[in-house]
Amino acid sequence: MRTTAATYRRADPVRRQIRKFKDGTATQAIGELAPGCDIFVLTFGQFSLIDALCAIVAQTGPAHVTLSTWTAAHADLERAETLVSTAKIRNMRWIVDRSFEQRMPHYCRAMRKLFGHDCIRGIKSHAKWAIIRNEQWNIVMRTSMNMNHNPRLENLEISDDAAFAEFFQSIADEIFATVPANEFGIEEIPAMAAVDWDQPGGQATAGKLDFGDLAQASPGPTAAKVL
Repeated sequence: MRTTAATYRRADPVRRQIRKFKDGTATQAIGELAPGCDIFVLTFGQFSLIDALCAIVAQTGPAHVTLSTWTAAHADLERAETLVSTAKIRNMRWIVDRSFEQRMPHYCRAMRKLFGHDCIRGIKSHAKWAIIRNEQWNIVMRTSMNMNHNPRLENLEISDDAAFAEFFQSIADEIFATVPANEFGIEEIPAMAAVDWDQPGGQATAGKLDFGDLAQASPGPTAAKVL
């Protein structure tokens, strides 16, 4: 099985907003979203991933959400379900580590009860990200946060980028298409079909993917400048 990592490179220059928050809410830390925005937030854990998700959908309006997390807490699942029941989230899919059902079977049952039997997939993963999409927005959120309260140093990146969102969408779609809904104990993750990108400014191509290695892949250093 090949272990090539999947890579996305943004072709256009990024005007990244960098924010550091030791106090305050997710809404204050994220600020106002704008088309094409790219925001980096460093926090001391004063808000969680569900807080960030709530703050984003409050600005985007009703959206389709796919979220990858290593773990989740029941209170956070209930808050996510409230977003679904009030139509702030149109539908929600979950990607979790394959150990999740064994570690927290009651949370797994809660996910299926709240979001539907087919809402969750378990793979070898430690990645935390979300895509929030509708007719106007293509938000990609990458973070060190899990779907639970964890008061420690955390990072959060938010980008509105249709091609970047499609990159994550293609990975999520294939996970849901190839990994059975109830097989959390599988030893190997099915190889993913090639993800090809052809964009101005360079091409990034990934062959068959081993999701275990994908979770461990580390990108090269990137310089960030406050503008």
